[in-house]
Amino acid sequence: MQFIADLHIHTIASGHAYSTVLEIVRAAADKGLSMIALTDHGPRMPGAPHPYHFANLKAIPDCLFGTRVLKGVEANVIDRQGNLDLDESRLATMDIVLAGLHSLCAPNGTVAENTEMMINTIKNPWVDIVVHPGNPEFIIDNEKVVLAAVKYGVALEINNSSLTVSRRGSLPHCEHIAKLAKEYGCKMVLGSDSHFAFSVGDFGAATELISRNGILPEQLLNTSVERIKAHLGRRNNRR
Repeated sequence: MQFIADLHIHTIASGHAYSTVLEIVRAAADKGLSMIALTDHGPRMPGAPHPYHFANLKAIPDCLFGTRVLKGVEANVIDRQGNLDLDESRLATMDIVLAGLHSLCAPNGTVAENTEMMINTIKNPWVDIVVHPGNPEFIIDNEKVVLAAVKYGVALEINNSSLTVSRRGSLPHCEHIAKLAKEYGCKMVLGSDSHFAFSVGDFGAATELISRNGILPEQLLNTSVERIKAHLGRRNNRR
């Protein structure tokens, strides 16, 4: 299976990542990626950039070294209503909006409460992709979340970092989400969640997982530039 894009990448601006924009795009180009997304953490994450950072992403060229560069954010969910840590004026300038539950930003609760929070995040009209939904720190009802993602046209991520260097214990949850995504036809995306340039475009563990569960290329956003563009263009709140 061939992947042409990595839509979950952190630069040094996230505060706990270690590569610059130029280093990241060069690595992506060297690996033959047609598209990447710069998705630094929203401002509620310790060490993350000020909101003005996201307003000024327009300073970065749209294409570098032959690779299309989307300017985005991994926004933090901040409450059970699915609100994010960037206001709408900032979100409106983003090419892509990822949203994730992080223990330093989102309230943890019961399975029912966590499920409600993630479904409300899916309902948030700015959200394109929910990242690392298999995070064992926030146990959810996977079937309800997958069905909500199908209903609202939001993609769910299989996060390669969760299966390798972070969020230990994610595998069984990600496996279950993949099985349900296959059953219900949920849109999926593989993300490296890269925090260092060498891991840009690294989907090895995630590829093994989706292969075991029969996920086909046409169900995955980042096997096609056209599929990514169609997904990002589905909302009527685009700039």
